[in-house]
Amino acid sequence: MKKALITGVTGQDGSYLAEFLLEKGYEVHGIIRRSSSYNQERLEDIMSKEEAEALKGHQRFYLHYGDVTDALNITKIIGDIRPDEIYNLAAQSHVRVSFDMPGYTLDTDAKGTLNILEAVRILGLSEKTKIYQASTSELFGKVQEVPQKETTPFYPRSPYGVAKLYGFWITKNYRESYNMFAANGILFNHESERRGETFVTRKITLAAARIAQGKQKKLCLGNLDSLRDWGYAKDYVECMWLILQHDKPEDFVIATGEMHSVREFTELAFKNAGIELKWTGKGIEEKGINKKTGEVIVEVDSKFFRPAEVDQLLGNPTKAKTLLGWNPTKTSFNELIKKMIISDMKKVNNEQKIKKSFD
Repeated sequence: MKKALITGVTGQDGSYLAEFLLEKGYEVHGIIRRSSSYNQERLEDIMSKEEAEALKGHQRFYLHYGDVTDALNITKIIGDIRPDEIYNLAAQSHVRVSFDMPGYTLDTDAKGTLNILEAVRILGLSEKTKIYQASTSELFGKVQEVPQKETTPFYPRSPYGVAKLYGFWITKNYRESYNMFAANGILFNHESERRGETFVTRKITLAAARIAQGKQKKLCLGNLDSLRDWGYAKDYVECMWLILQHDKPEDFVIATGEMHSVREFTELAFKNAGIELKWTGKGIEEKGINKKTGEVIVEVDSKFFRPAEVDQLLGNPTKAKTLLGWNPTKTSFNELIKKMIISDMKKVNNEQKIKKSFD
């Protein structure tokens, strides 16, 4: 039975990857940070199943308290588990927040990656343990060519992108210096029902669900013209796994090859929630109006603009499709939004039921 260690297991990608690996027959270990508030909602399905399996003596999912910024802690965990595969998904991954917390972003996204690589080297696991590093399309930032592929020059435009740039290159450096199986997956935007509520896509779908059910009046957004390559997170974790099953360690762009604007995402989200939008104005004055009621329900707010904007990101997934046999459009853009809206409509409806039960 293969052993896998996932950092960032409580996140969107980590929870989907844990489910995927358990289905593949792995023993899965996840690192969670100690928190005074509950942070394991995305793992509840796994843990409920594992409780039953543990009673039979068949437990295959384990959680360990730790933090990638703590080198001693990470080295101990890796030494105790001696995993066949490590998936480093831990990060401060909110781009806008990285401008407010650049130091913490550096510690987590850059030095955290180094701590894992160095632990594997020091423990003598370089020939046993394969390492997947979660890189990002934000590396391309001010894009130098469209679409972006593995050989496109990097030009990050945020502290998050810069920290991830270090993570990318230190992974490649350890691969070449110590003959490690260490590979980067350069993931373009990937969303799902499990995306955090502060990220723009989930902010949009949740607001659309609340507005459709009369629980919110308006949605405020930043740059509606931003263009992104959006895929489904559940599909993308399969590609992470495929990268570590490849015959040699290489870096791969993980993307759909399609690009859509924030405006288009918003329009489709509201449409799936039963609301047709009409756009008026330009720039900071642009507004989304409910065609049926004439109410302004979407506005632009400059406080959501980034100090340095990334205008467009479009990935070329040809290498992953050709060498790994991965299908980047298993879930279409429309299907992705529909999944998120259905989930958030249920969430808002359940919140209303709970509130009524206490009234």
